[in-house]
Amino acid sequence: MSDQKIDEQVQQESQEKKRRVLLVDDDAEIVEAMRYALEAKGYEILVARDGNQGLAMAEREDPDLVILDMMMPKRSGFLVLERLRRTRPVPMRVIMITANEGSRHKAYAEMLGVDDYIRKPFAMDRLMDSVTRLLS
Repeated sequence: MSDQKIDEQVQQESQEKKRRVLLVDDDAEIVEAMRYALEAKGYEILVARDGNQGLAMAEREDPDLVILDMMMPKRSGFLVLERLRRTRPVPMRVIMITANEGSRHKAYAEMLGVDDYIRKPFAMDRLMDSVTRLLS
């Protein structure tokens, strides 16, 4: 087999294994920072700008992981998470990110089965460690 054929085969296999991450956040700067970091690690990124769009995309696209902001227009991250937990036989992996300092919110997110809870502002390394752990 030629080197070119081997390179094409390796590239095709890596495309097939590419993990998909859905970013649901209304803050464009945070979305772009997360997208940049995750794409650099080889993840395919999907983006939703509000809770309703995020829920629809999660149900339609079936990503490997959802990174979900808590406070968004149209539907909060909590409502999205509640719906995902009620409607899916196999729970989707979810990291919730929030600027909210309240411990009640963290406790509620954990009760709903969130896989990780990260407070803003966060170090990108912290997010990447969580993504790697949840998708490995």
